[in-house]
Parts: sequence; C-alpha cells; structure tokens
Amino acid sequence: MSYKAASGLTHPVPMKRPAVASLLVFAAAGFHLHAQSAGLRSKFDAFDSNKDGVIDGEEMNASPVLGPLDLDADGRLTFLEAVKALRQKAAPASASTSAEPAPGDRRLFDFLDKNKDGRLVEDELPRRQWFERLDTDKDGEVTFEEADAVVARMREMGEKIPAIPGAPGQESSAAEPPAEDLSEAPRILKANEHGVGSLVADVLLRDFAGQERHLRDHVTGSKGLVIAFFGATCPISGKLGPELARLEKDLPPQGLRMILVCPVGAESREDIQKFVSAHALASPVIHDADGRLGAALAATTTTEVFLLDAARTLFYRGAVNDQYGLGYARESATRPYLRDAVKALLKGVEPEIAATTAPGCALDLKTAGAVSKSDVTYHNQVERIMQNRCVECHHQGGVGPFSLESYEDVIENAGMIRKQVERGAMPPWFAAAPAGDEESPWANDCSLSKQEKSDLIAWLAGDRPRGNPAEAPLKRAFSSEWQLGKPDAVLQLPRAVSIKAEGTMPYQFLTVETGFTEDRWVRGYEILPTDASVVHHVIVQVHPKGSKVRNRGEGTEGYWAAYVPGNTHHLWPEGYAKKLPAGATVSFQIHYTPNGRATQDQLRMGLHFATGEPRHIVHTAAVANLRLNIPPGASKHLETKEQAVPFDMNVMAYMAHMHLRGKAFKFEVTRPDGSQEVLLDIPRYDFNWQLRYDYARSHFLPRGSRVKITAVFDNSEGNPANPDPSKTVRWGSQTFDEMMIGYIEYSTPHKRDVAAR
Repeated sequence: MSYKAASGLTHPVPMKRPAVASLLVFAAAGFHLHAQSAGLRSKFDAFDSNKDGVIDGEEMNASPVLGPLDLDADGRLTFLEAVKALRQKAAPASASTSAEPAPGDRRLFDFLDKNKDGRLVEDELPRRQWFERLDTDKDGEVTFEEADAVVARMREMGEKIPAIPGAPGQESSAAEPPAEDLSEAPRILKANEHGVGSLVADVLLRDFAGQERHLRDHVTGSKGLVIAFFGATCPISGKLGPELARLEKDLPPQGLRMILVCPVGAESREDIQKFVSAHALASPVIHDADGRLGAALAATTTTEVFLLDAARTLFYRGAVNDQYGLGYARESATRPYLRDAVKALLKGVEPEIAATTAPGCALDLKTAGAVSKSDVTYHNQVERIMQNRCVECHHQGGVGPFSLESYEDVIENAGMIRKQVERGAMPPWFAAAPAGDEESPWANDCSLSKQEKSDLIAWLAGDRPRGNPAEAPLKRAFSSEWQLGKPDAVLQLPRAVSIKAEGTMPYQFLTVETGFTEDRWVRGYEILPTDASVVHHVIVQVHPKGSKVRNRGEGTEGYWAAYVPGNTHHLWPEGYAKKLPAGATVSFQIHYTPNGRATQDQLRMGLHFATGEPRHIVHTAAVANLRLNIPPGASKHLETKEQAVPFDMNVMAYMAHMHLRGKAFKFEVTRPDGSQEVLLDIPRYDFNWQLRYDYARSHFLPRGSRVKITAVFDNSEGNPANPDPSKTVRWGSQTFDEMMIGYIEYSTPHKRDVAAR
C-alpha cells in the first residue's frame, strides 16, 4: 500500500542533529519538559512572531536550538512537534517520555472515541475540563497526538491521570460497575428505507385556530414545507425551541413554509400553547392527537422534522441539527442537517444527508405507508422510484441506453426493467446487504428498498395505472454538459486522440500544465469525454512542479481523480478537498475501447474549488497485488494481498478494480488489538460498473492495522466475458489481462504542519 506516495507525506533528508547538550540552551530559556503547560505555550508563542501557530521561515532563525526540534525537517515547527522532540532528547530511556506512546494510552483513546473517527469531541469525554485541557490548539477536537502530549506532560510533572470507569486496563469496583454509555446523537440512515423520495399522504389537518386544511394546501404555492414535530413537555424539544423560532423567520423569505405538530395525544392544549408562547412561535400549530399525520410520516420521536418539496415528496427527515441529544449538549451545532437540506432543495440537488435519527422523546405510533400497495400508480410512486434510482443515468443524453423520464418510456422498457430489477442488476449496487436490521453504512447506496422493489414489481406485473398527474413528483433537470454545474476551471487534453474502429489500443498518456500560480483546494471534479462511447476509464495523477512526470501505471500508488463506469464525477462534503499544488502538471492515463467506428476524443476535466482552506485533506491510497497467477480454466481462483496501515486513517471510501475475470472482491481489517472486521464485501463484482463505496461517516483504522484484500477470479469457459479460458492470466493493463487493486480514500486533518507535507 503506497500510502506515503499517495498522500504526499514524504520529507526531505533530515539534517544532522546537534548533541543533546545543545538542547539544554533552549531548556534554560524556559521551554523545558518540566514547565507548566501555560509556560510551554508562552515560550513557543514568543518565537511565533506572526501568531499563526507555527514557527517557520525567519522565525526559525531566532535561535539555533529551534532547528533540532524540527523532527520531520520540513522547516516548520509546531508546538506538539517541539514537545515531542524535547521528550525524545531529554529522557530517551524513560518510558514516560518515549517517542512511542504507551499501548494503554492508545487503547484508552480508542475507548473514549465512541464514533471511531480518530478524534475526540467534548461530548465523548466525561468532563468538560478534560476536553479543554486536551484540546491544546483549540480547534474543537482532540487528536491522539494532542492527548498523548498532554498526558505525557502530566506524568512528567507527577500529576495523577484520572481514572475512567470501564476503560481498558483500569479495574472497576464491584460496587460500582462500569456505566453503560446512554448518550445518543443523530445517526445517518439509508434514506429510501425511511420514506425519503416517497409521496406523503394528503392528510386532513386541523390547526389550533380550528381551520381544516389538507396537507397539500400547506404546500401549494411554496417551494417546500417543513413539518416540525415537538413535545410540549419534552426537554429536548424545549432546547430546540429557539432554533425552531429562527427557522420560522428564515424560511419564508426563501419561499418555504413551516407547520408545528405536537404528536403526543395526551398533552393538553394548555401545555401546547405554553410551549408555543415560550418560544414566540407563530406558525400554524396542529395537535395530531389521533396520530394520523405521524403515521403517514412514520414519525419516531418528538424532535423529528420533515422537509417536503412542492410536489409533497419527502426530501429530508430526521434531526434539526446535532446540538442536543440524549445525554449531551453542545455549545452550538456542528451539523445543521435541516438547514443543509433546505439549501439543497433550493439548489435542486440531493442533500448530502437525507435521513437521520432524531434523539428525543420516543413515539409509539402505528405506521402507515404513504401509499398502500394496491394504490400504487405511476405518478404517486413509480415515477418517484424512477426519479430517485434510475434517471440519473437514464435521461436524454445520459449514459443509460434509453430514457426513463416519462410514463411512455417506462412502459416501452417495462420488460427489461422488470428483468434487471428482479435479478438485482439494476440499480447498479453490488455491496453485500447489511445484516438484519442494520443500516447501510454507505452514503451512496442506490439499491431499492424492499418496499420500493415490491411496489415496482407489482405495478409492472399488473395493469400499470398512470394515476393522477397532480400526484406527480417534480421533474429533475439535467445539464446537457456538466453534471456538477459549471466548473471553476477546465483542463483539456492538448490534442484529440484518434481511436480506431476495431481491435484494442494501448493506454494513452497525456499531460496538461495547470498554470496555477498558487495552491488550489479542489472539492469536486468531473471528467467529460467528447466521445464517451469509447472511453472505458481514466486515471488522473498530479505531479508537483519540478518533479519528474511519469506514467505511474494503473493507479497502483493511488490516484488524484478517476473516471470509471459508474463514476464520472465526485463532490466531497463541505470542509474536505484535495490539494492541487501551484504549477503542477496533471497527467491522464486513458483506456480507450474501439466500438466499431473510428472516432476522436479530447476529454476535459472540470474542477470545482473549495471556498477556502478545508478542514480535512483527502488522499487516495492503493493495495495492489501485482503477482497474479490465475490458472487456465479455474472458476473460483482466490488471490489475496495484505498491507499494514502506517498511520491513523479516517477512511472515506473504497473502490475495487479488476478486469473481465473478476467476480468478487472484499476489504477486511485486523486491528492491533486482534479484532477483525469486513470493511466492504462485493460478492458480485461487475467490470462494467466500478463503483465507489462512500461511507456515510468516516471509518477509523488505527495505525498498525492490517488491511487485507481478497479477490475471486473466474477463468473458466463458464464466464461468458472471459477472453481466453485456456491461458494463465497475470497482471497487465489490457482487459484481456487482469488487475487486483483495492483503492482506499481517506482524510487527514488540515493543520498547517500536515498540509505542508
């Protein structure tokens, strides 16, 4: 796994270090191991003249002893780097000041890191003052390096390390057993399993003023409707009251409306009015005492909110934000889920997160689907399934072979739709389904829910009613060119490539100079061929200014961007971006597949820049097995490759790459504590659809873990795509050869010392 090359974490040859005695000069100046934390910080700040948190440039020349503290010799010294250097030099034989953290410290950090993202936030620590002490750079999160440095200083000063009940390596009293963690924050859900994308039933509602209106009347004439549930006596609803009041003021200027719904039948009119008055709320108030609306929405708690578009399609459901939950409270929200969904609705794009749980007072309501199976029509359900799961590719000018944008389109292709859906080939999603009632961990899981599949098959097998056009969803609009919208910059091949009509072609390797005079942070990219019919895949690499531009092969050291079947563009979440250095050269390795007619292609790559420096830098690494040896006729040939994880990783996505004999692929991990996990299982790999599998939440892999990839190849006559079952197959670039690559996309925090490497 070429993590170092993929991430850019390479360093110049270290300079020769002075003797330990030279370091004592710095210690004598007051910046020594046994000083209090504030003293350490103040001495560091004295050298950091521009107060940017890093000693670099001319600041490094202020004292000859600063250079030896620059452990990675990158010309930049951070506070934590200085502390670590002094610990290493002052007491190399001491276990408490060893460069390597104590194993128990790593286990304790992992124990506290409840969501396994490699960082601690305030609500993951038992006491607020602990968090304030550990968060030395005051960025709102604690890395292991920060925690390790603080704990080491505490040990050096003889301070007692607080005991945490239930933590590994700490004995628990029989009289005081470890307490179960009862805190609960919003969890991301697979949206279509929870009604998102479906038509919401047109329930008749009566507000507190006695006015009866159907749900459609609240939506008509607006761009959307927010239905905000609340419990008049629910504590978390009370905490969310101020945000509901702010939303009430912010939504109407954007063309949206809001209604307030109390779903608790036992709550009195007086309690409800008291809640409304306490927060100065003026939206229509509905007491859903009989649970009719709650059942139609399958509501689960008193804090849940629902965002409907102008066609009464459920666009988002879940928590207002993540400021409050069961057992915790934050100073402010870090994920404004509802506001983000509103922004996406107004932009005409899907929300990054379309469904979450909503910690609050639980409801016990009967559930009622928005549309019963016997009432399924094209307009009230099937058209929504097409919009949400099919037309992304199957629209006029899309990559699908035919359009599914109209009733006539669906009827004309009904036989093929039914066949592909029943056999699980469409929509294209090949990860193994989660066990039992577990939620899918994948943000881009496009598979049909059980209800969607059942409704669609039943409709296709029946008389296929068109239904009421008034219940149709809003039509999706597609760009005739760029799917992510107009890019901020476009890089195009310097010349058109001629593709012959028949046979095969060697990979093409072309480069483009970016011409950027400053570093750019790229949040999204889109690769757009001028003749997509002959482009199988593209691997994009970035070569920093002054480096040797070379063809690195099929992304065996990771890649900067990629175009493969099913993945032509990608947009990372807010706060995440890849770096494009100033003056860099971009190379394109292109695999063209002749299709029976001679043509030309001069593809372009559109770049979407981040609005500022990101909080997290995105990298892509690769685990590759270059020693494939697949025997002739083997139908289930197994190959594996295992590689160590050299540093803590927050994994964002995976992608598997094989050729025509590839049948299955699996990512697994063994952690340092011996625990094992299947990260991604693709039991039916399809060369024609090399999908990304994006986590809804990043997945933490600690340093010292071992990632294993396993692939199954079918080199038998029973594989209809097999170019030649009689040959031994090895690694090669053409499709009649084979490959085995497991790509891993991960992020690192963007702190100046990290970004510079």
